[in-house]
Amino acid sequence: MKDLTLPPLNWLRAFEASARMLSFTAAAHELHMSQPAVSQQVKALEVHLGRALFVRRTRSLQLTQAGQNYLPTVQQAFNTLGAGTRALIGGDRGKVLTIHCNLAFSVLWLAPRLAALQQIHPWLVLNVVTMIWDPKAHTPAAEIEIRFGPEPNDRKNAVLLSKDHCFPVASPRLCVEADSWTSMPLFDCAGVETGWDHWFLANNSKMPTGKIINLASTYSVTIMAAAHCAGISLGHDTLVAGMLDTGQLVKPFETDIEMAEAYYLLPPAAYNETPASRAFTAWLLDCFDAPAI
Repeated sequence: MKDLTLPPLNWLRAFEASARMLSFTAAAHELHMSQPAVSQQVKALEVHLGRALFVRRTRSLQLTQAGQNYLPTVQQAFNTLGAGTRALIGGDRGKVLTIHCNLAFSVLWLAPRLAALQQIHPWLVLNVVTMIWDPKAHTPAAEIEIRFGPEPNDRKNAVLLSKDHCFPVASPRLCVEADSWTSMPLFDCAGVETGWDHWFLANNSKMPTGKIINLASTYSVTIMAAAHCAGISLGHDTLVAGMLDTGQLVKPFETDIEMAEAYYLLPPAAYNETPASRAFTAWLLDCFDAPAI
């Protein structure tokens, strides 16, 4: 007689992530495992259940009818476990939230708005983890990620926050004092697809001959350099809107160009939501005027 005991939790976790994203590779990124390990755990679950859960194709996965029927049960079980665990632990578990975002976003967008967030949710405690470059997967300890880059292909629940335009920004004092902006140092962030060459082309002009761009690995450096009269930097809506409103920066030119990159929210899976993650997500979506999840 076949063993009808419950399968191991890690097999079910590997199945749920693979079924949600229809990819062993994407599931491996989310679970911080290797792709073969995820595939093996799903195979072990199929052997345990005595039926196939996926149709495996060369570059994609497809749920079988059995897999489609089983997925809601597994997801509901995780939701129940998560809710029960949060209720058991109580206390700070629902109040503390770890967020992962790049350095420029955390300094230039998030930090100036923390006071407003605290007024709305004074009980909320944030741990902000920053890196210069955005990772391809979650920071292990992070519950929410705010990613700047191309549309994520490893997380189907990613939410578009802002599709920005970039443009030159400078200190108003520098613009008043300078005779010719073409003689000023130019700054930009390295590793970003949309740069000065694209802006000059959109402005029907060419990069001045011999002009060298000063590069930094984060917009935090280049935008603050512009604000302190070091030269002119490319900035974009999300990062510089506040500084334009206060007059710390100005736009010397009207021309702007759409960026190839955008800001995305990667929220936790439903079974990992907490009061803190729900509160922060709702506040963030409201700030960006993005549809509620």
